Amino acid sequence: ITRGYDLKARHVIHTVGPVWHGGDHNEAALLAGCYRNSLSLALENGLKTIAFPAISTGAYDYPIEPAAEIAVQTIAKILADHEPIKPIKPIERVVLCCLGAASVAAHEKALNFLGA
Repeated sequence: ITRGYDLKARHVIHTVGPVWHGGDHNEAALLAGCYRNSLSLALENGLKTIAFPAISTGAYDYPIEPAAEIAVQTIAKILADHEPIKPIKPIERVVLCCLGAASVAAHEKALNFLGA
């Protein structure tokens, strides 16, 4: 985690998602770990809002539908399992940033599946 400097965000949490190699190289677990670790840093630093791009779905070629399912399921589980411990405050808002209609549709489908 670093300061946001000239960005509108106060902090930037850096994570590197997995490159898609067909799904047989632990990609799903690695991608879920990106979201888990980022959320853990956000909680440790008292952040109330966090925004995620569709990690690994650009240059790393992770297929958007399974990536969206992993993102939504991992984020939902972390937020549901996290019981606020003082002085740690809960995350109040998660923004999923999508690039293009296919990404929006995949994330909406994953959110609808959860009933969110």
